[in-house]
Amino acid sequence: MKTKLLGKTPDELKQIALEAGLPAFAGKQMAQWLYQKRVRSIDEMTNLSKQGREVLAGKYEVGYQPPVDVQISQDGTKKYLFPVKCRMGADQTEGASREEESCIEAVMIPDQDRKTLCVSSQAGCKMGCKFCMTGRQGFHGNLTAADILNQFFAIEEAGELTNAVFMGMGEPLDNWDEVKRAIEILTADWGLAWSPKRITLSTIGVLPKLKQFLEESKCHLAVSLHNPFPEERAELMPVQKAWSITEVVRLIKQYDFTGQRRVSFEYTVFEGWNDSERHAKELIKLLSHLECRVNLIRFHRIPDFPYGPAGAEKMEAFKNRLNEGGLTATIRASRGEDIFAACGLLAGRHNPGRHNQPEL
Repeated sequence: MKTKLLGKTPDELKQIALEAGLPAFAGKQMAQWLYQKRVRSIDEMTNLSKQGREVLAGKYEVGYQPPVDVQISQDGTKKYLFPVKCRMGADQTEGASREEESCIEAVMIPDQDRKTLCVSSQAGCKMGCKFCMTGRQGFHGNLTAADILNQFFAIEEAGELTNAVFMGMGEPLDNWDEVKRAIEILTADWGLAWSPKRITLSTIGVLPKLKQFLEESKCHLAVSLHNPFPEERAELMPVQKAWSITEVVRLIKQYDFTGQRRVSFEYTVFEGWNDSERHAKELIKLLSHLECRVNLIRFHRIPDFPYGPAGAEKMEAFKNRLNEGGLTATIRASRGEDIFAACGLLAGRHNPGRHNQPEL
């Protein structure tokens, strides 16, 4: 199996070039071909010698993988399906990492002059949030930086993307090493040269890695909160038992979010579970003295789940309570629900025949 060049840094590419009999500066040239010119094959790297390219092609490939399906929502949102081979960690019997074939989804969300890519970092998820279709399918493996970057490079809108949110399948901080590498390439001068302010990472609050993210990255942060009462949050979010939302917020308050970097809290509103005045008051108390935004999200029904979405009036009333209490709260518009691309609905399933624009 060939090694992918996507996800490699210039220093790593320099070593690969030397091993292929190419000069050291070819590593920088390879980085330019990969991340700025976005080639799909080694043979397109025409300023490398033909012999060098042949040697490289014997062991390496770019790592480009086209989507196997695309679905288009009535609102213009597009969901792309990609096959991946995920690393499942050390195999206890073989003593080596094993791979599992799976599928992941990425969602492109157009909004006037913006095109945002909702990126996946894992196939499935370990966290087991009961209201999330990704969490219900279990964990199938971590994506590599190449898998993550391929979502940026292989979609039709690759050259038009303005923003990215790590809010797709998986918990980004549970795969922080590969996510960090992908973000480095997205933001480095030798990579895509994006500003970190164009990227938001969403987490349920993996405390050890959250501290690393806050110190090692300048990207925006979004935290899946959903209930300010720890015992109630634990009912639907098992991670609460390991890393309490109280401790997560306490850590975040140690960092400065008064400048360009932002922190927001995602709050899916369930009828009769987290939409009362009592919840609003506790949320105001929890987030006091923190410059942040609360994004209220309409729940999208899933099978065998006891709660339903709160009505529009309830959500508006809840938002007003938060704003009156000193928080900045907004109701996020739902996008792509008709193609199961909205929050909590990604499941990495192939739906042949559904890749065309639905009839209006």
